[in-house]
Amino acid sequence: VQLVESGGGLAQPGGSLRLSCPASGFTPGMCLMSWACQAPGQGSEWVSGIYSGSTKIDYADSVKGQFTISRDNVQNTLYLQMNNLQPEDTALYYCLKGVFSCEGPVCDDFERGQGTQVTVSS
Repeated sequence: VQLVESGGGLAQPGGSLRLSCPASGFTPGMCLMSWACQAPGQGSEWVSGIYSGSTKIDYADSVKGQFTISRDNVQNTLYLQMNNLQPEDTALYYCLKGVFSCEGPVCDDFERGQGTQVTVSS
């Protein structure tokens, strides 16, 4: 199982980024998948989750209307479109396999990639 996140970087407030998480070693289309993040000096925080058939999607209250999760089951890739980024969105973002939602340190119990750093600053 390999999850490799990409797409992070430096963005200005109000800017956008699109994170990608291509997967290998398993079929993401058959798994619950989610995004979580970890800000400097803080614990893991769930961001968004998606069912295998995209039949159910949910977001943390803090990102509703701002982030959009999606998946391409042909490309075996999970995405997170991040719009109107703000400095408080600065964190290491990573995708999780086999979980729709999690709370705090429980998110650390699931398979994840190394993450991609998102920094929002002017």
